[in-house]
Amino acid sequence: MRYSKLPADLYVRNRAAFAGAMQPGGLALFFSNDIYPTSADGTLPFKQAADMMWLTGVDQEETVLLLFPDAVNPADREILFVRETSETIAIWEGAKLTKEQARAETGVGQIQWTTALERTLHRLLAEASSLYLNDNPHARASIEVETRTDRENAALRAKYPNYPVHRSAPILFGLRALKSPEEIDQMQRACDITRAGFERVLGFVKPGVTEYEIEAEFMHEFLRRGSRGFAYTPIIGSGHNACVLHYIENSQECKAGEVILMDVGAEYGNYASDMTRCVPVSGTFTERQRAVYNAVLRVMRAAMKLLRPGVMLADYHKQVGDLMTEELVGLGLITREDIANQDPAWPAYKKYFMHGTSHFIGLDVHDVGHWHQPIAAGHVFTVEPGIYIPEENLGIRLENDILITEDGFIDLMAHIPLEADEIEALMNR
Repeated sequence: MRYSKLPADLYVRNRAAFAGAMQPGGLALFFSNDIYPTSADGTLPFKQAADMMWLTGVDQEETVLLLFPDAVNPADREILFVRETSETIAIWEGAKLTKEQARAETGVGQIQWTTALERTLHRLLAEASSLYLNDNPHARASIEVETRTDRENAALRAKYPNYPVHRSAPILFGLRALKSPEEIDQMQRACDITRAGFERVLGFVKPGVTEYEIEAEFMHEFLRRGSRGFAYTPIIGSGHNACVLHYIENSQECKAGEVILMDVGAEYGNYASDMTRCVPVSGTFTERQRAVYNAVLRVMRAAMKLLRPGVMLADYHKQVGDLMTEELVGLGLITREDIANQDPAWPAYKKYFMHGTSHFIGLDVHDVGHWHQPIAAGHVFTVEPGIYIPEENLGIRLENDILITEDGFIDLMAHIPLEADEIEALMNR
C-alpha cells in the first residue's frame, strides 16, 4: 500500500456513530465505486466511494457494507462483503484482501465474499423493518453516469418495494464533516506533500516555461512522497488564464511580467488538500500586482478569524464580501457609487470576486457538510478569496485549509510560503 492506512478503531467508531443515528429496525447498505471503462479494454484509475472509505477504509472495488444494528444474531449487525481473491487475480491484477486482512483493517467481525450478498441480504430483510440507501445530494454534483450505488438502489427498490426507505446521506453529511484526529493527521500529510511540490516549483518557474511543465513538477514531487497525485484536476493559469476560474488546460507558455495562479493540492490516503498560490513569472511582482496580492491576503487572513464555532456560513460569506468590497474600493476597481447602486442579489464586489470563500474539505475536495447548520469544532474549510481583473490579465487567489477548534482555528498550511516577499525571495535564491 502506497500510503499509511488509518487504524481499524477509527472505522469501528465511524460505523457506531452512523448506526446510532439509524431508526430501530433499519438495515443500511453501502457500495464501493465501479471501475469505470474508457474504451477498448481501458479503465480509469479506481477511486473509492468516500462513504465506503469513511466507514471501512477498504480501498477496493466490489465491496459492500451491511449495517443492521438490531439484528437478532450479533454476528449479523455488521457484515463486510469483499471480492473473492484467487491466484489468477493475484497474478493479473494483484491480490485482493483476504477475509483475515479485511477483518484486521476494518474491525468488522463478519466478512463474506461479495457473491454471498444476495442470499445474506434476503435472509436479514426478514428481520428488518426498513432500508437505508445512500445517494449523492451534494449541491455541486453533476452526474451523467449511473454509479454502482444508483444501480443497486434501483434493484433493491424493485425487489423489495414494500420496505420504507430512509436516506443515509443526511446522517453522513453531519458525521463526515467532523474530522477525527486520525483524519486530520492524514490531511496534514497531504498538505505537507503539497508544500514540497510548491517549493519545488518556486525554483523552476521562469519566463518561457509552460503551464503543463509546472504541472509535471508538482506531480513528480507528489508521487515521490507517497501521494497518488492531485486531489483534483490542477489549475495552472498564467496571465489572463488566471481569470478563468476553472481553467484546466494548462497548455500555455508563461511570459515575463505575468502572474501564475496555481490551484493544486496533493491527495494522501484518499484525503484531499487544496492550496492556491500566485507567483510572478519573472520572480518579482510589479507594484500593481503586489497591491492586488496583498489585498487578497488581507481578506484571507481576516476571513480565517471569522470561521468560528456557532457561525453560520451564509453570514460568514456576507462578512467576507464586505471585507472584499473595501479592498476593491482601495484598488480603484469599484466606487462608492457602485456600492450605493448595487443589486443586493449580486453585490458590486462580485464583478471581481464572483465565487464563495470557503467549502468543506476532507475525503472529497468539496466535502460533504450541512451548510445551513452552525460551524462546529472539527470542521475543516478552505479559505480562498480572489480578485480577477481580466482587463489587466491579472488573477490572484490565495487558499489555505484550516481546522476549526473550540477557540479559533489551526492553519494546516501555515508552513507553506504565502507572503509576497517570501515568494520572491524563494524564487530568486
